[in-house]
Amino acid sequence: MTLLWLRPVREHDYSVRSRAPPRLQSNGPSPMRVLLIPVGSAGDVHPYVGLALALRGRGHDVTLATSAYFRPLIARLGLRLVPLGTVEQYETLTAHPNLWHHRKGLNVIAGALQTVSADLYRVVREHGVGDDTVVIAPGLAFAVRTAHDTLGIRLVTAHLQPSCFHSVHRSPVLHAALQRINALPRVLKRLLFALIDRVADRTLDAAVNTHRQELGLGRVRHITSRWWHSPTCVIGMFPDWFAPVQPDWPPHVHLTGFPLYDERDATEVPPEVAAFLDAGDPPVVFVAGSSNRQAERFFQAAADACGQLGRRGLLLTQYREQLPAKMPAGVRHFDYAPFTEVLPRAAALVHHGGIGSAAQALAAGVPHLVMPMTFDQPDNADRLRELGVARVLPPAQFRGSAVARELEQLLGSTETAVRCRTLAQRLSGVNGLRAACEVIEAVAGC
Repeated sequence: MTLLWLRPVREHDYSVRSRAPPRLQSNGPSPMRVLLIPVGSAGDVHPYVGLALALRGRGHDVTLATSAYFRPLIARLGLRLVPLGTVEQYETLTAHPNLWHHRKGLNVIAGALQTVSADLYRVVREHGVGDDTVVIAPGLAFAVRTAHDTLGIRLVTAHLQPSCFHSVHRSPVLHAALQRINALPRVLKRLLFALIDRVADRTLDAAVNTHRQELGLGRVRHITSRWWHSPTCVIGMFPDWFAPVQPDWPPHVHLTGFPLYDERDATEVPPEVAAFLDAGDPPVVFVAGSSNRQAERFFQAAADACGQLGRRGLLLTQYREQLPAKMPAGVRHFDYAPFTEVLPRAAALVHHGGIGSAAQALAAGVPHLVMPMTFDQPDNADRLRELGVARVLPPAQFRGSAVARELEQLLGSTETAVRCRTLAQRLSGVNGLRAACEVIEAVAGC
């Protein structure tokens, strides 16, 4: 298979076409209708909620279409919701035993996406069509990309993670077994990505092409390497120092910075959280993903490590059944606390490698210990390690003694502390949500 998409373009051509966002033609944005369609858990939905609030603050008419599970949050913020699926469906998906499996997880996601394809397409047809309308969605919203082909919608693909972009230059680490991919020559990378492309197409074929065939459309291929990007505008919601634009990325990519949002303005922080933070030394914060219901070993290792180090720990999960029956003194659990409240007062964040957790810890200037499992997590972990702010433990090695050892080295490193502060300063005063709004307004011609 010839990978035309992976042929590099000239560096100077690329910079002209895709480095800077398009400029607005007027002195200020005109009102537009915006349909935002986040797909996933809180880590995927929060950035889109933050973007919806930013767009509404600029005078635009905003609608969110996402799982009914997020209705309480969206209602508290006064945003309009078009629910996709039920709370029960969301909870069934998050409880699936293979969701976090490094090989089987994508199959679980594919099945869920196929189930909602027709409903999602209907929502776009009813709320996303019009000359004054822009639809914003991630690559996984396959029916939205199909709607672009049939309904002529103005589509902005907003990727939260750099792993959504294949490249033979600085390549994403798409699996834990590919940690050394960037030591390979490009000719081998092309062969490897051709194989990855075929596997992804086979796994996602029904999720994408069954619905397309029902609409009388042809089958698409290269789903995650080419097709899921909007043909007109793609946003990478991360800074260039985290993942620089590569010469073989789509030529219409605009990097806007991290979309930092965490419900701080909508969810009351339990007073017990503040009291715990006030009561002693900065704790180590542990989070395994907002929708992870299979993290018993993670939290057992967390408690064991805190006990061995004599350090305070703060465990965040809404699924209390995952917690150890007994925890050391100084280790507390809370269902939820906004990272912007907790991380500036933390010693470190131990997490799964989700892009939202990674971004918040970078903004707070604290070091990371990462246990990546699947999806974008291995790539995010690799980039954090490259930046000098993280150590990485695979799930098979994530035990109390190993976590304690890694944390001791991480927290004892002056060099890591300096790197954390440096990157936090780079994020200070940067508004990724505002930058994304400007790109979206330019697409709409506001």
